[in-house]
Amino acid sequence: MRISGRPAAALASAAALAALCGCTVQPVDANGKARAPLHVQTPGSLPPAPADPTRTAQPSPAAPPPRVLWARGDSGPRVRELQARLRQLDWLSEGPSGSYGRLTEQAVRGFQGKRGLPRTGRTDSVTWRRLVLMTHTPGTWELYLMGGQPAGAPDPRCMTGRVLCIDKTTRTLRWMVDGRTVTTTAVRFGTQYSPTREGVFHIYWKARNWVSTLYHSPMPYAMFFSRGQAVHYSYDFAARGYAGGSHGCVNVRDETAIQQLFAQVRVGDKVVVHW
Repeated sequence: MRISGRPAAALASAAALAALCGCTVQPVDANGKARAPLHVQTPGSLPPAPADPTRTAQPSPAAPPPRVLWARGDSGPRVRELQARLRQLDWLSEGPSGSYGRLTEQAVRGFQGKRGLPRTGRTDSVTWRRLVLMTHTPGTWELYLMGGQPAGAPDPRCMTGRVLCIDKTTRTLRWMVDGRTVTTTAVRFGTQYSPTREGVFHIYWKARNWVSTLYHSPMPYAMFFSRGQAVHYSYDFAARGYAGGSHGCVNVRDETAIQQLFAQVRVGDKVVVHW
């Protein structure tokens, strides 16, 4: 574009038009002689603004740590399920107790380390999700491997008088008086080859310190009810839980509970063993 030597206003207008079009303006003097070209930068051709050296990049916020579900000192049915699932993978040898103690903490820490997770010993949401994916939902037998299972409804034959009401399904013994449950404790029964008999019996003899004449094993606090079968304390049950079995007797693993029971039960009291 060439502009003849005319008023300054015309020159300014031409320069503005050239700026909009991205043109080069070549002005002329009053005699019509060309001057040096006037280069006009359009907005799109402007160089980027220099970086501000005082401004630093802000790091992206870190992801929050996973939520802790259970830790040492906690207790309840979900802790019992956690322990049962850890047992399925052989990270825990003891039976589920429902209490998050030292051994459970060690088991969780080992499981976490094997999977590349932070070895905190606390069960967070990531640890729990990984454990659930690797295990199956534990059944009642797994959850109450070492006892503590809730007792079922008492057999109707247990609702009158003084009765040792023994449930093979829930593996519990209720001491009942006139239909009222006084105490409940976990019990273990005979094996497949020496099962505990079922039915209605009566205590016919008690022995505070007895040793089996057939198997030569101690039977403290024995209360006999059927041809040599008795309710008594078992050291083996206390040590191994349901990994073992009796020769037909009803084993109790809580020594305090059997002591109290032995003091209350009389010869002649009824015994009901049922499924």
